[in-house]
Amino acid sequence: MAKMRTRNHRVVLSRSAGGDAGITVIMVILGAFMFLPMLYTLMQSLKPLDELWMYPPRFFVLKPTFRNFKDLFSLMNTSWVPFSRYIFNTVFTTIAGTFGHLLIASMCAYALAKIKFPGGRFMFKTIQTSLMFHATVTTVTSFILMSAFKMIDTYWAIIIPAWGSTLGLYLMKQFMDTNVADAILESARLDGANEFRTFWTIAMPMVKPAWLTLIIYSFQGLWNAGASIYIYSEQLKSFNYAIGQITAGGIRRAGASAASTVLMMAVPIIVFVISQSNIIETMGSSGMKD
Repeated sequence: MAKMRTRNHRVVLSRSAGGDAGITVIMVILGAFMFLPMLYTLMQSLKPLDELWMYPPRFFVLKPTFRNFKDLFSLMNTSWVPFSRYIFNTVFTTIAGTFGHLLIASMCAYALAKIKFPGGRFMFKTIQTSLMFHATVTTVTSFILMSAFKMIDTYWAIIIPAWGSTLGLYLMKQFMDTNVADAILESARLDGANEFRTFWTIAMPMVKPAWLTLIIYSFQGLWNAGASIYIYSEQLKSFNYAIGQITAGGIRRAGASAASTVLMMAVPIIVFVISQSNIIETMGSSGMKD
């Protein structure tokens, strides 16, 4: 039987200084292009009314002013429901929904990825199928279920659907499949760790980039949530809804509307920047080799 000869080829990757400079220039251009919408929104919020309706419109502000923000806060004070209530509603549902979604999605993903049980593959196929349906398709079914469980016009109408989102479960499951080695989990079990401790102290730190990404998506979706068909009481409305109502007063409130856009945009951007820096650090330092 003839033996097949194999050669080990070592691939050496090298880039010239010109190639590095070209890639840097392209990345700077793309970054500036993606930053333009945020810069334009900031410029709009600093424009007086005469510049907001100037034709042809100008990108940069000529006479910057903070009058739009003062008008926005003045309108907030005229609301018959204290504006702090709207802020509390949004902060509470965002934090509760994000934390619950992260915990439930992570535990379910760990069970599907690392524990063999009957029906696991079918369950994951069902989760994949659910990703094809937009939330609008299931609105009627969700309303019937929430009405049956007495969750209409409560915080649970916002929090429970966030917990049950299948996108986070899918992302966590896929990440655990490729980044959590079965040998490490088995070693922890042999050392006497129970399943929850193995999940919390071994698996979760290894998938830190995944759950930080999940936090970004969940937080952004809940923070920017507007009017909900499940919430009727004014005391339970979201901050985004209240901002939309007080700035929907026509041309005279265009400046306040521009300021409110910056206000709503600032918090998700801050969360994204903080989480993104952690993701980059984790990606660079958490490489493992079997």
